[in-house]
Amino acid sequence: MLSATAVALRAGARRTVRRLPIRARLLPVAVAGRQPRCFSSSAARTSDLSTRAMIVQTLSSVGSKREVQQYLSLFTSVSSQRFAVIKVGGAILTDYLDELCSSLAFLYTVGLSPVIVHGAGPQLNSLLEQAGIEPQFEEGIRVTDEKTLRVARDLFLKENLNLVNKLEEKGVRAQPLTTGMFRADYLNKEKWGFVGKVTGVNKQSIEAAINNGYLPILTSMAETDDGQILNVNADVAAAELARALEPLKVVYLSEKGGLFDAAGQKISAINLDEEYDHLMSQEWVRYGTRLKIKEIKELLDTLPRTTSVAIIHPGDLQKELFTDSGAGTLIRRGNKLLSATSVSDFKDLDILKSVLIRDRDGPDALATVDKYLEFLGENPFKAYYDGPMNALAIVLPPSNGRQATLATLTITKSGWLTNVADNIFTTLKKEHPQLVWTVREDDENLGWFFDKADGSITRNGDVMFWYGIESGDEIMKLMKDFTLHGRAMLGNSNLESRLQRAASNAQSSSGPMSGSSPMAAQARGYSTLARRPVLPTPSFQSKGRTYVTQTNPNPPYGKKNASKSQPARVALIGARGYTGQELIRLLDSHPNMDLRHVSSRELAGQKLEGYNKSEVVYENLSPEDVRDMEKRGDIDCWVMALPNGVCKPFVEAVYEGRKSSSHKSVIVDLSADYRFDNTWTYGLPELVARSEIAEATQIANPGCYATAAQLGISPLVPHLGGMPHIFGVSGYSGAGTKPSPKNDVSLLTGNIIPYSLTGHIHEREVSSQLGAEVAFIPHVAVWFRGIHHTISIPLNKTMTSRDIRQIYQDRYAGEKLVKVVGEAPLVKNISGKHGVEIGGFEVDKTGKRVVVCATIDNLLKGAATQCLQNMNLALGYAEYEGIPVM
Repeated sequence: MLSATAVALRAGARRTVRRLPIRARLLPVAVAGRQPRCFSSSAARTSDLSTRAMIVQTLSSVGSKREVQQYLSLFTSVSSQRFAVIKVGGAILTDYLDELCSSLAFLYTVGLSPVIVHGAGPQLNSLLEQAGIEPQFEEGIRVTDEKTLRVARDLFLKENLNLVNKLEEKGVRAQPLTTGMFRADYLNKEKWGFVGKVTGVNKQSIEAAINNGYLPILTSMAETDDGQILNVNADVAAAELARALEPLKVVYLSEKGGLFDAAGQKISAINLDEEYDHLMSQEWVRYGTRLKIKEIKELLDTLPRTTSVAIIHPGDLQKELFTDSGAGTLIRRGNKLLSATSVSDFKDLDILKSVLIRDRDGPDALATVDKYLEFLGENPFKAYYDGPMNALAIVLPPSNGRQATLATLTITKSGWLTNVADNIFTTLKKEHPQLVWTVREDDENLGWFFDKADGSITRNGDVMFWYGIESGDEIMKLMKDFTLHGRAMLGNSNLESRLQRAASNAQSSSGPMSGSSPMAAQARGYSTLARRPVLPTPSFQSKGRTYVTQTNPNPPYGKKNASKSQPARVALIGARGYTGQELIRLLDSHPNMDLRHVSSRELAGQKLEGYNKSEVVYENLSPEDVRDMEKRGDIDCWVMALPNGVCKPFVEAVYEGRKSSSHKSVIVDLSADYRFDNTWTYGLPELVARSEIAEATQIANPGCYATAAQLGISPLVPHLGGMPHIFGVSGYSGAGTKPSPKNDVSLLTGNIIPYSLTGHIHEREVSSQLGAEVAFIPHVAVWFRGIHHTISIPLNKTMTSRDIRQIYQDRYAGEKLVKVVGEAPLVKNISGKHGVEIGGFEVDKTGKRVVVCATIDNLLKGAATQCLQNMNLALGYAEYEGIPVM
């Protein structure tokens, strides 16, 4: 971790630059292979605020602090020259020099020293043409005569010096290494002239440069034993450097930013041992792509398996190196998957036992594993693993009406880093159309499992996942079994359950060990260093998903009334409107809330329809009635579902009743009346600290337009380059039940009506909550429910669609009611759903403006569902209790 990892400080040649610790405290400052020195981080900030600002800005744009710290720890675990070799093509030096230098400056600032080797092919072609020399190539290799060599040598020295100077301007000490770095023989003098085949690399000079505080900058020029300069292709030079240094990363910077498949989609990762033969048989893998994959395989076959190759855009260097998702195309050897269908298929049972126990060691663990192997010997199963057994999965086939079960899964840090985890799940989905498994709710890779699943349900700290189950009856049966029995529903097939029982039995017989947690020994062996996990939201991801509710078998009466055991008592003021009706339906299925009073002047005396727990009759409650009920402590939560400007007398009545009572209820107001009142808590759980909502007694429920707009903009607030513009269109239910042109279907048919073109209250609400001004233009259309926002967002720097989508996925990972999608979401798909969908992420040609789309059901997540989230939090229940997610 970064707190234990040394970061370095060097004096720049043109201005003093400190390699600052990210955390503001005294830290030992060092780079692997050098003696640490101590510096005060406060003094460093005073002397060079610009460097700290650069670090903070870069970190906020590449990924979470957790990702950055862990990858930095990995890269600094080897000697400095073994971090990375970065090959820079001539086109990068011409078109992306500033982006390149900014990325290298970041690496330098946090204490990493990549070895840079560059070419200058396009510039050389241009200079030769200007000199009247036509560039000649044979078999893709430049023919280099004396005149070409002279031009090339001068050009390479010029480009090298230009790169070094640009780095120095950014506070990076860079050392040009332009001669004596590569030893070479003629490749074929008669055929190619002065072209070299590298026979040796001068590692000592590279190590000396790094140890003296410099980034080494090499040209792809070599020398023979008698001093003759030879031209060497920069890709070849980078490969030979990698063979000599054996770095963790070999990076090829590319304008395209990666390799692309037949559909034009960037390939995220390639595991050569598993995929090479298949890839090379594909029709689209030809020409340059085929040659590149072949050359990279030949390179990696000569390097340790820990080495990987990345093909990325220079602007994405930090994201590729310091995030789980990466940015370009990652290529590594990986390991082929093996399988076993009997215990005897494993060559060494002791190794198998050690794999099953690792990171799970505890009381009677070995005996438990022995019994588990006996169980496997008596039952059919299939195991999947790689050669070094960095990952092992055991699946039991369907039986007795149950789906196939992932009985155990153990993955080491190396298994995550080499993509074995993803490879195993890909194979599982091919061989098992349906699969069920369980994971602890506190598992640090929970988001990765959500990505692999179609549905989930949580109970008592455990999460059950499944994929491939389409039948609603099957899903309901599965959920019922899990709700009743938890992990025990899987019987003896689940090793984790066995180990937990063994630990629990041992502890109950001997008493708890001093200073230890009973479950500490059973921590699962899942590292957070998965190479390519995309963390989508675990909400309504497929038609097969039914409920994503956190069950609460023994809910308190509410944290405000924890001493009681009855359900919370709810009063709804303003029950006639659409939102009130939706909330009534939600409360009818809530296990821990009772609707005691509903108030509507127009419906007073009529029986409440749609509520089946008890018979409730509409009342016409006055503020005086509300005051007296609050005095008596009759109500635990008041929901104000009234038009704007109407609820104040009822809220003040609650205040008045509190004065003469120790009882203190919760108020949730669905109007806009208190959204700008600092004494009220703004109730948007995905963006406001849930702890604040849980402690609140008066909560302002956000507006429907405002909820979708904030969720659609918030992740990019640190990157705003101007005012976002929101084009919002709502169904006519948003205009309420009172007749008006905005809910007149005959007027809306074949039409769209703009209104409040400036100064809409939601414009003010969104601006206030985001801390950034927005422009909002609302419209109403002929459909009944659902809102679509098209949001144009100026950016303060160049970004790609993939970067932006990753920011949203990271921000909303684990949020059950926010779903990040690729395409622009549709209103018809969100109608009746309890969340928000965000997608589109279209970036214009400048890279500095993105269009994001968001959809929301205005009556549910835009009103009633969000209200219930806030009620659950404030009353002490699980946030999603009673919220069905389709």
